Amino acid sequence: MIKKIWPVALMIFFIAVCSTAYSSEKKLRVLNPTPPNRMVDRVPLIPRLDTLEGKTIFLVDIGWGGPEAAPSIYKEMKAWFAQNMPSVKVEVRSIKGSYMMDQPELWKEISKKGDAAMFGISG
Repeated sequence: MIKKIWPVALMIFFIAVCSTAYSSEKKLRVLNPTPPNRMVDRVPLIPRLDTLEGKTIFLVDIGWGGPEAAPSIYKEMKAWFAQNMPSVKVEVRSIKGSYMMDQPELWKEISKKGDAAMFGISG
């Protein structure tokens, strides 16, 4: 019986200590996420391609939604291009690690071999 009560008593004690610590503090600090008053410097987008005919397009899965989220839609897009625009070469890639990490090898491959890239999510 004591073995069953001990964890519950410890948890109640922990909650009491934490609530006492929070209630005794009278200041609340709030951070403002808005940027400063000046606009950030904008980088213009590159011009669109005149045509996709004969071009290589990279479809890049950023990994959001899990490993099985995007491959099916990218497979369908690749099949659509093969059927409707056979001169367009479609390469499907997935980033390594987190979408927040830099991908220098991928950027290098896309800039060397690709004419366009679409980064996206699905799921």
